[in-house]
Amino acid sequence: MTAHGRARWFEMVGEVLLDAATQANLPPDLNIRLVERYIDGTELSPGLVQGLRFDIVNGKPAFQLGARPDERGDITVEVTKAASYTLNTLRSEDPRFHAAFTNLLAAGELKIDGDLSQLGSWFSVVHDRIVDHTS
Repeated sequence: MTAHGRARWFEMVGEVLLDAATQANLPPDLNIRLVERYIDGTELSPGLVQGLRFDIVNGKPAFQLGARPDERGDITVEVTKAASYTLNTLRSEDPRFHAAFTNLLAAGELKIDGDLSQLGSWFSVVHDRIVDHTS
């Protein structure tokens, strides 16, 4: 188990994304960037706050620990630490997850700019894998 919100936790998230994307046989022409960061995040390293950048370039996935406070991607997710913890401790089939997701969006504690489905069907498995490793 990995403590939520710590550098090692973001590294685990990146590894889960990388593993799922690698197994998905991504099309060689797929190019997309996902940036996720805490709205109220602390600095992980100079210029980077809690979060990560996940890139797929020519079908090859990679991630970077941390995100710039103003960084944008094709898909940008901004979330408070508390909202992230709530969502990442509930499995996707739990009705409380869907209620929390909707309520956090409405409250502005979760903002998604872009369409997560652009990543492909492989992305649907990562949430529960992250939950399984989060404490």
